[in-house]
Amino acid sequence: MKLVLLLTGKTDKPWIREGVAEYEKRISKYARFEIITLPDVRNPGNRNAERVIAKEAEKMLSVFKSDDLVVLLDEQGRGYTTVELASWLRAAMLLPKKRIVFVVGGPWGFDPSVRARADHIISLSKLTFSHQVVRLLFAEQIYRVLSVIAGDPYHHE
Repeated sequence: MKLVLLLTGKTDKPWIREGVAEYEKRISKYARFEIITLPDVRNPGNRNAERVIAKEAEKMLSVFKSDDLVVLLDEQGRGYTTVELASWLRAAMLLPKKRIVFVVGGPWGFDPSVRARADHIISLSKLTFSHQVVRLLFAEQIYRVLSVIAGDPYHHE
């Protein structure tokens, strides 16, 4: 099974890009992994947040395949410990799906059409993070979770 991290808009901070690239390299030792970055939706002054979210949704929905397990990263999702997330991912990887697509939305969140397509919603924290920082945090967590599944000593518990 392939793991996909779907991002909205480019990562504009070099330190975030470098960190994500480092974890992408580490993750590839455990699983097939791909990052897909959708182009930014331009938000000229005359577009409200709902229109931007709707445009982002069109792009996201075009990436999803019928046999994908779609997982949104959203503050309203279910919270996990790292070990719990490893257990969930281990079980999810046994499903008859070709890809697990983890989705980081834009700054205004997800359109209802994307929420309707989601199979699961995960919260990284009750704290609020920028959608840019979530990329790095989640890449690290995917690496940590995969190391737990593999029984490697990266995670100490």
